Amino acid sequence: MWFFGSKGPSGFSSSSTAEEVTQGIDGSALTAIVTGASSGIGEETTRVLALRGVHVVMAVRNVDAGRNDKEAILKEIPGAKIDVMALDLSSMASIRKFASQYQSSNLPLNLLINNAGVVTPFMLSHDGIELHFATNYLGPFLLTDLLLETMKKTARESNIEGRIVNVSSIGHRLTYSEGIRFDKINDESGYYSWYAYGQSKLANILHAKELSRRLKEDGVEITANSLHPGGILTNILRHDHCMNGNPFEFTCIQTLTLESKNTYTFPQSRLLSFDWKIFPQKYSTGILVFTNCCEIH
Repeated sequence: MWFFGSKGPSGFSSSSTAEEVTQGIDGSALTAIVTGASSGIGEETTRVLALRGVHVVMAVRNVDAGRNDKEAILKEIPGAKIDVMALDLSSMASIRKFASQYQSSNLPLNLLINNAGVVTPFMLSHDGIELHFATNYLGPFLLTDLLLETMKKTARESNIEGRIVNVSSIGHRLTYSEGIRFDKINDESGYYSWYAYGQSKLANILHAKELSRRLKEDGVEITANSLHPGGILTNILRHDHCMNGNPFEFTCIQTLTLESKNTYTFPQSRLLSFDWKIFPQKYSTGILVFTNCCEIH
């Protein structure tokens, strides 16, 4: 771990920002999809990618919110290339519709940032699956699978290595004792929201690891990685009383991240997604988890 803003092997730290990390980068040849792009980490990711010239497709559940964010970014960056498309990762039908519409657009796809996620009390998705597992893992898994051929085609034709980024969490360590409870995903007895969140984040990491292995084995010029974005209060915590309005909220965050003193401002948290999203010369092997742009697994 890298504490108190000290720099890790990458040359960056928890006090660096996304704009600092991407300074001097020309992303004008790239197209990215960012899920959950209308707030929090996804919103800032969209803004800085657009700042560096990337054509960003905001994949959002609330299209009106996405359009408002697009307009705000365009006021700051008049030449930004941004589209807004509807996507609800808790619904398999919505994911398939989004993928079909994206493929029909004939847009290339260099970067897929699976950022959207939820922390929620026990609920079932549209498809009858526990909501953490459905939204945080199964949705991004299906989306990635449906868009993978588009990414492969883009990598071949552009000769630019593709990037798949799963925004996970160091909270993957805080899960059920048996890890992922495949036979009890929908079992409300013994359910604890943070364990359910943790198992979904563990699944994100395992997905990135196995996908990376397969892509490398097949000689495909796409890497898959996962990251811990740091402890930060975003609206993902709006359903959790420990994090939302509780005087001990930062204690909760520090316990979750296992990195006391290592919480982030919004601009700092976003940098952790950026280093290998648009740096073609770095991290091309597919690593499990990064924090502060440095490998921890």
